Amino acid sequence: MSEVLLADIGGTNARFALAAPQLDAPLRADSVQVFAVADFPSLADAARHYLDRVGAAPGEAVFAVAGRVDGDEARITNHPWVISATRTGQALGLQRLRLVNDFAAQAMAVSLLQPEDVVAIGGAPWRGGDGDGDRTYAVIGAGTGLGVGGLIRRDGRYYPLQTEGGHVSFAPGTPEEIEILQRLSGEFGRVSNERLVSGSGLVNLHRALSQIAGEDPGPLQPADITAMAREGDARCLRAIDVFCAVYGAAAGDLVLTLGAWDGVFLPGGLVPRLMPWLQHSGFRQRFEHKGRFSPAMARIPTLAVTHPQPGLLGAAALARHTPS
Repeated sequence: MSEVLLADIGGTNARFALAAPQLDAPLRADSVQVFAVADFPSLADAARHYLDRVGAAPGEAVFAVAGRVDGDEARITNHPWVISATRTGQALGLQRLRLVNDFAAQAMAVSLLQPEDVVAIGGAPWRGGDGDGDRTYAVIGAGTGLGVGGLIRRDGRYYPLQTEGGHVSFAPGTPEEIEILQRLSGEFGRVSNERLVSGSGLVNLHRALSQIAGEDPGPLQPADITAMAREGDARCLRAIDVFCAVYGAAAGDLVLTLGAWDGVFLPGGLVPRLMPWLQHSGFRQRFEHKGRFSPAMARIPTLAVTHPQPGLLGAAALARHTPS
């Protein structure tokens, strides 16, 4: 089987690689390259730039994109690219291009993850993806946006669930979060979980907390908030605390929605950056705090994904299952 072109396209970065689907470890780690999406007018231009750099001419591709895939077309939620599988495939000379939601790929990555690719944030130890039996996993990752998906294993086969669950309405769980919701609803109208649990969400949280305190924080980026938190800034630390708590609550709600009793995986670019706080925050307490289901929730592992390219890993897994 020839190599397959892989892409993991987010609102900030376009990641490309090559895969050999016939191998047990299909992702070619030495082929990974990352570009800023803002540097290219289209996905086809970015992919052509990558192929020229690596000198490859694959016949097939699997592209995972951060947006809803509707038939032949996808729109990046946090970037103006509109992607047509047919036109992109023709521009790249591909015989076949499979376009999937990025969290279908993040979900499929679970089927190839190893114990060293995750860090537990509480709960029971992960049993791993091997062995017999059916499994249902939840996947919820904070990055430029909030991606949500699931992975079902039935009779030895994996089926990813593509969702836009990051846009579920935010449900505050404390008086402070009610105040934050009031501030954000005045700005955005409807407030989704992504308005709090994402890169821009961290900024939104910090701004709302500042406004509640009667202060104007000025323009900030997520990296500014994490940098000031490392220096001990109290409001930045509080913004991260609330971020982690809301993240945990949303992850717990996803378990109840999907029946994902076998584990929750936390990918996304923000997760490694927030790891020092995530492990000692209210994430796990809010994850488990589900009334009569709290004892069941306490047994479920929540696993931060530390693999450097889970989206490409999942695209490689999908390449193995692309129908011939």
